[in-house]
Amino acid sequence: MIKVVIAEDDFRIAQVQEQFLEKIQGVQLVGKALNAKETMSLLDKHEVDLLLLDIYLPDELGTDLLSKIREDHPNTDIIMVTAAMEKVMLEKAMRYGVSNYLLKPVSMEKFVETIEEFKKKKEILQDRDEVNQKMIDQFFGSSNPSTNNQKDLPTGVDRHTLKKVREVVEELRGVTIEEMGESLGVSRTTARRYLEYLVSIDVCTAKHEYGIVGRPQRKYYLVD
Repeated sequence: MIKVVIAEDDFRIAQVQEQFLEKIQGVQLVGKALNAKETMSLLDKHEVDLLLLDIYLPDELGTDLLSKIREDHPNTDIIMVTAAMEKVMLEKAMRYGVSNYLLKPVSMEKFVETIEEFKKKKEILQDRDEVNQKMIDQFFGSSNPSTNNQKDLPTGVDRHTLKKVREVVEELRGVTIEEMGESLGVSRTTARRYLEYLVSIDVCTAKHEYGIVGRPQRKYYLVD
């Protein structure tokens, strides 16, 4: 279970992030902070795996907290979630080894994808005393030949989400648009976009099947 703290001075945004986290398995919210002081207090009281940190906190910049967090809580990973578009902010965050940097407003799809990617990296290193190059490439997201050879994806289709969609189709041995939306926590429109793209590149096939109420549903299967 990955324990998360949200540091966000706008309680409405913090509530939205909390709702996004609820869609992700294996994640537990242990607290929300409205300012830098509350953030450090939560980190002191709990064992926190991941801090979602805003930059423009009312009492101190989130970037100015990074050195203290690294010193006092070296095992806490940080993802910046901010409206700060200044390059200097990104550069400072990178110097302190943040795991990712999300610009507001963040879509649910992008938010969930980022947390899932963080989870995947944690799982790669879990219970490992030694690493090999393949594991390192997976952790840092190095490209492999199949990735380099794939065609450019159309607007609105992300490679990581596309991979997840394919995994869900395979796991469920066929899926409707509604089922895909529920599995990934995305809208029906987004689910349809990804599924239809897989059909267009002959990875999936779609069939109309009749449900319990007799209304035909479009169901997607991996091509054998």
